[in-house]
Amino acid sequence: MPIRVREDPHDDRVVVITIDRPEARNALDPDHQRDLGAAVAAFEADPTKLVGVLTGAGDSTFSAGADLKALVPAYREAVRAGEDPEWNFGGFTATTRHKPLIAAVNGHALAGGLEMALACDIRLCSPNATFGLAETKWAIIPGAGGTVRLPRAVPLGLAMEMILSGEPIDAAEAHRTGLVNRVVEPPDLVEAACTLARSIAAKGPLAVRAARERVLDGLGLDHATAMAREHEAFLAVMRTDDAVEGPRAFAEKRPPRYRGA
Repeated sequence: MPIRVREDPHDDRVVVITIDRPEARNALDPDHQRDLGAAVAAFEADPTKLVGVLTGAGDSTFSAGADLKALVPAYREAVRAGEDPEWNFGGFTATTRHKPLIAAVNGHALAGGLEMALACDIRLCSPNATFGLAETKWAIIPGAGGTVRLPRAVPLGLAMEMILSGEPIDAAEAHRTGLVNRVVEPPDLVEAACTLARSIAAKGPLAVRAARERVLDGLGLDHATAMAREHEAFLAVMRTDDAVEGPRAFAEKRPPRYRGA
């Protein structure tokens, strides 16, 4: 299968999505692109799945992005013919998602691979990981969110250096600059991501979704508008049954039973 999808054995609310093409550095050809998009869409549509983990097969590469021999030429020719086809990876780098997605970067995350990691909400990586947007080496630019998300994830000067030179940074630099949350040894990487996913899945799902949306939306708003939107969301979640259940469970010293209502 081009894309492997499995439930976390410890919590069926968590889904692990694996790009399974290690012989080609987990680059996306048309089949992998289609199936990754279908896997992410299915995760988003399933109300029983709350948090996703995205990783790559093998121990050397998360993803090299677009297959330069299969995916890029077809897109380029369509553009040169006057068309305006959508350009994204896995259907989620250029669309709105509603559920948290954690990247377990198990090696090189290059070009579209980094753009996919940037489109995730949280990133963990192995010590051998590298991160780069190499598109200028091919006389194109990052077109799936790289020029938008990278400057919001690392200092502007570093983002400019990475984008304009096309040169990557290593795991230590990615951690130092905040691109990744932490560096985890390869055998423990996916489990560390799943542990974090389970922690998030155990929280009130409506609150998690609302908080995530407010963070992302607030980045593009002025302070007063962002504060007003936050207050609206705060009131909305306070009206839910889950907001009653959470404090009640705390008072009764038991795990909460959230219903997403």
